[in-house]
Amino acid sequence: MPHRSALNHRRDGRPSHKLERNQLVLITGMSGSGKASVLKAFEDLGYYCVDNLPVELLPRFAELVVQSSEIERTALVVDVREGQGLERLPKMLAQIRKLLPTTVIFLEANDETLVRRFSETRRPHPLGTSTPVKTALRSERNRLRPIRRHADLVLDTTPFNVHELRSYITERFQRHSTEKNILVSCVSFGFRQGVPDEADLIFDVRFLPNPHFVPEFRPFTGKNPRVAKYIRSFPQTQEFISRISELLIYLLPHYVREGKSYLTIAFGCTGGQHRSVFIAEEVYKRLAKAGYRVKVVHRDAEIGMRPEPAVRHRRH
Repeated sequence: MPHRSALNHRRDGRPSHKLERNQLVLITGMSGSGKASVLKAFEDLGYYCVDNLPVELLPRFAELVVQSSEIERTALVVDVREGQGLERLPKMLAQIRKLLPTTVIFLEANDETLVRRFSETRRPHPLGTSTPVKTALRSERNRLRPIRRHADLVLDTTPFNVHELRSYITERFQRHSTEKNILVSCVSFGFRQGVPDEADLIFDVRFLPNPHFVPEFRPFTGKNPRVAKYIRSFPQTQEFISRISELLIYLLPHYVREGKSYLTIAFGCTGGQHRSVFIAEEVYKRLAKAGYRVKVVHRDAEIGMRPEPAVRHRRH
């Protein structure tokens, strides 16, 4: 995380902004300071995001946000790519702030860092390639100085890497607890049909006794109460569920801090009918109880099986 000195507050100096229902975040600042990464972080938070919107369209866009029943929060990038129209931005901001709560984030970094980033990405500076990058940066700072004065948040990204920058934005603008801001999918599958391509973590539960060899259980899946009772009756089942759940509850906050928004956990048995289904359901319940947004998917459970009695889960 950044040093305290990397962050400068403008206006009232408050450490955070109240998140309104209709909210606009305008991202601007120096080229190479991380605007694209910040916009991506807002997109992951559920903001409607637009890059390089022409300045003259800002008031109209703000009106559309206010009138929209679908767009609650939006984030825009406006920067030196706008050309001479950038000079009108301070005046436009005054109009926009009359329509809806607006937060202006100004990103910057020292010249050495910006030059290094341009060198690493091999991208030209928006002001052109006819002058050295340092000269272009100096000109850009001068053009952006009037806009910087209107910023609610000035963020020096010199000490950040991409992951730290996105993590900081997520923590600051997240509506809910950051550690729970991830959608977890518990997927059951059968190794016979192949491993799910989307799986981030895969657990093989074929070490558990197989209900398939109990004739009365064979037509059903692991959601059937009698099948579930059979699988649960073995001590290794209970220990596995407890250990895996504890491991996942430990891991999930770390995935969130690294910027992961979705995690797919796959549990596999031979056919994907009994053991994997039961384990996925049990882990789903424990993660949901821990406060995470969880869904459960049984990829192969309907192949050749009888319909199960309806089992209702509250999806998070």
